[in-house]
Amino acid sequence: MWKDSLRVEAYGSLDELNAVVGLVRVMNDEMVGSHVQAKRLEQDLRWIQNKLFDIGGILATAPGQSFTNMPQVTGKDVTRLEKLIDRCQKDLAPLKEFILPGGGKVSGFLHQARTVCRRAERVCVHLSREEPVDPVHIKFVNRLSDALFVLARWAAKTQGEPEFLWQRDGHKR
Repeated sequence: MWKDSLRVEAYGSLDELNAVVGLVRVMNDEMVGSHVQAKRLEQDLRWIQNKLFDIGGILATAPGQSFTNMPQVTGKDVTRLEKLIDRCQKDLAPLKEFILPGGGKVSGFLHQARTVCRRAERVCVHLSREEPVDPVHIKFVNRLSDALFVLARWAAKTQGEPEFLWQRDGHKR
């Protein structure tokens, strides 16, 4: 397979996303001793990294081929992401404006992960128009970008990081 093929671009984008999630874990590790919720975030992010590796491995396998102990990503994994979103949103006030990415180390890198995830999703959708891609994998990546956004907000709140709202006129009101 050529290095510039769409399939390589898809699993390469997921690998890049996985690396950014790894950076979030490094930043979050500094908070584990002082913020109780940082341990929960670590567990969630580790699971996410493993699932990203699973999807990347599946996409790196030629369509129609399989191997022993091939990883699986199923609707149950999508449901787990949705439950993670719901759990975190219970602690958050509803949004009235857009959030500017950044604020703190953990939330800032989670926002970066979200944008990389959105790009990976676009590449996976493009690939699905050319070659077979399990729709559950695309749904997982779609829900993951939502989860990363909510996790960024949740981390900012639980770890005492600031959250900056977009101001339409560019000035403080």
